[in-house]
Amino acid sequence: MSRKIWLGVGSGVGAGALWGSVFIAPEFGADFSPLQLSAGRYLAYGLFALPLLAPRRKRFAALGRREWTALVYLSLLGNIFYYLLLARAVQSGGVAMASLVIGFLPVLVTLIGSRDHGAAPLRTLLPSLGFGGAGIVLIGWDALAAGEVSRASPLGFFCAVGALCSWSAYAVLNARWLIRLETVSARDWSLLTGLVTGAEALVLAVPAFLFGAGDHESADWLRFLGLVAFLAVFASISGNALWNRASRLLPLTLSGQMILFETLFALLYGFLWEGRGPTATETAAIVCVIASVLTCVRAHRRREDRPSAAVPGE
Repeated sequence: MSRKIWLGVGSGVGAGALWGSVFIAPEFGADFSPLQLSAGRYLAYGLFALPLLAPRRKRFAALGRREWTALVYLSLLGNIFYYLLLARAVQSGGVAMASLVIGFLPVLVTLIGSRDHGAAPLRTLLPSLGFGGAGIVLIGWDALAAGEVSRASPLGFFCAVGALCSWSAYAVLNARWLIRLETVSARDWSLLTGLVTGAEALVLAVPAFLFGAGDHESADWLRFLGLVAFLAVFASISGNALWNRASRLLPLTLSGQMILFETLFALLYGFLWEGRGPTATETAAIVCVIASVLTCVRAHRRREDRPSAAVPGE
């Protein structure tokens, strides 16, 4: 494959390794609500983004109303709504279940991206879609039918599905905006997203910290601040910048597949946290998700080898 594709895949792997930490973070902050975790993380995202953007503020003078409106809804879809649902899914249904449901993302993004110019034909992507669908069916069945099914398990599963839908919409719309905005770097688009997300998080902060602060010691708040700062710097600023780079370098039907690495790293972190290995059903689901991505990469590799192949945005 070309150097451009390898750079895109490498950026996707890096983003996945950093993003995988967001699945285990709710476990470290289990005594804080999903609303508090979301508000804290994105307030920190905005606070860290502001001084990094300040020296280059003149570069963004050309951004108009459409671009800022896009940043508002992209921030809601990819950050606020997504993490609220994800944190509830982890706390209600567990790290493994939440991370594997999010692993279904490549199926949705591939299906949507198959209509883009230069995308691999849908018929060549059917094996990938089939494996991805099998993976989500396996993990969904495991979440709803395992052992003593409580209200928490189905709630966690449906919150994970909501997070999946929210981030799928973000992945598609964000990739298309990155193609249009050639003068804005992937890192700067991440920082601008953080600035807008931080402003949106102010709305969450009122109910999260004034009316739902709970009974926490000083040490608990220090742990909370350290957790949200870590997520802001590594998962949000650095992870999002790497993802934006991958979105620019890869066709949508392939960049969506890179979310597999978030799933794999999240599973690794989750199993380490829980001190266990995967169950038989989780193992089968992981195999299906991996097969989904590998077959998709193979389809794009074959298309790239053809003289007429084209990549969106080139």
